[in-house]
Amino acid sequence: MSFVSPIYGLFILIVLGIYWSVRSASFSILPTQSFQLGTIIIVSLFFYATLQIQYIPLLILITVINFALGRIIGDKATLGKQAKNPNISNQDWQQVLARWQEERRLILLLGIAFNVLLLLSFKYIPFFLTTIASVLNLPIAETGANWVSDRLIAPLGISFFTFECIAYLIDVYRGAPASGQLLNFVAYKLFFPKAISGPITRYHYFAEQLKTLQFPSLDWIAEGLWLITCGAIKKALIADNLGRVVDVIWGAGNLERAGSGDLWLATFAYGFQLYLDFSGYVDIARGSAILLGFNLPENFNFPYFTTSIAQFWRRWHITLGDWLRNYLYFPLGGSRQGLQRTCLNLLIIMLVAGIWHGAAWGYVVWGALHGIGLVVHRLTEAISMRYDQARHWWSSWSGAIVGWLITQLMVFITWIFFRLPNLKQSGLVFSHLWGYQADSQFVQKVYREGIGLEPVQLAWLLTLLAMFMAVVYGFHKGLKLQLNWPVKLLLVPVCLFAVWLLAPEGGLPYIYFDF
Repeated sequence: MSFVSPIYGLFILIVLGIYWSVRSASFSILPTQSFQLGTIIIVSLFFYATLQIQYIPLLILITVINFALGRIIGDKATLGKQAKNPNISNQDWQQVLARWQEERRLILLLGIAFNVLLLLSFKYIPFFLTTIASVLNLPIAETGANWVSDRLIAPLGISFFTFECIAYLIDVYRGAPASGQLLNFVAYKLFFPKAISGPITRYHYFAEQLKTLQFPSLDWIAEGLWLITCGAIKKALIADNLGRVVDVIWGAGNLERAGSGDLWLATFAYGFQLYLDFSGYVDIARGSAILLGFNLPENFNFPYFTTSIAQFWRRWHITLGDWLRNYLYFPLGGSRQGLQRTCLNLLIIMLVAGIWHGAAWGYVVWGALHGIGLVVHRLTEAISMRYDQARHWWSSWSGAIVGWLITQLMVFITWIFFRLPNLKQSGLVFSHLWGYQADSQFVQKVYREGIGLEPVQLAWLLTLLAMFMAVVYGFHKGLKLQLNWPVKLLLVPVCLFAVWLLAPEGGLPYIYFDF
């Protein structure tokens, strides 16, 4: 079931009708919230079943196992019994406490290993076998990789699913209370708006909202509908059309024929497609959650208007960045152990980010380049702090513009590895980015017949899109202006009708469904 479809519209209307009517009805057997959470679980399972029904038992099993592990890590019954013993000495108490902490640590490591191995098993076995085959020249490993690839399909959203589980176990180990009710935890894990592609949400952030769950006010209803509408526009009207352009230029048989200008156009088109596709998904997810009484975390904050790569990662895929900082960067030492260790930590977390996105060397290179970018930014920042003139220049308009140009050029160029994770294909693009002439028939076959636009027209459309995003950014961040809720309610049916009328037939799948 696609988020941008009449079927999803009907689905969410039925879900809302059942979900909120349960709250208004009176049941004597179970509390109202239990019925609501049960409704969330049932409709979430139905939603996932329309995509990959075969993996529902596995997701439930993973959820139950992580719930049990969390209960064990958070169990203080042993300490409570010892604390009531009036004869226990301080030395004995310290030994009990140390033994308890060690047991919790072992259970945490077991839980992390379980989730990581689960992720590796589904996503990376063919990648590992192919790499071994290439390095050691073992045909049997290549055969094994092909056999696994043909028979094993990773569950949708498995990367997001496992990262949330790891975050929950670590939070409990750090002192947050473990979930006391399986129903709450299952509803959190399977919550259909975020189940496939996030945003990555902490359990306790979700659980706190359960305590104050209530029917949304009129302005929140308008906000939810508006987010769904904006997400549909981003995805169906813009991202899918850009995707067709990228697929044609970088498609099979055309990549070798494209000239430098064509490859640059496809690079910028893909950068916009990726952002609008993913942020469009998150908008619909957040809008759907708001209508159900939940507020999921934001995942994007105008990342293409950042002036440093560090700032970019605070505003692009925000929940992934927070996860990497809280559960990897800080445990590694963060920036507390000197500049060299800080740079090493930045490289490590971005390599993990690259591997998390996919099982191909292109993602590893993408992560490594972003890690190098963060290291260069940190070194530049450290050097600039020693010189007042340099520090003031980076804070000036000219410094901000240079920083923006460098950051966005690096971001868009590295998206090539993201779109073409096969290093032969991405390497071909890089080798043709400067001074390469297109095939004599390329414009006719690809642009006029395949896309229906001239190269100049496509360049202008991308420019207009960038200018429109800049205007929206200016209204939101500069002027602090937003539409009020009555205007949003009036625009919702108009915009959705435009999406239905103008969106291309047979929409493209969400890009982040692959991750």
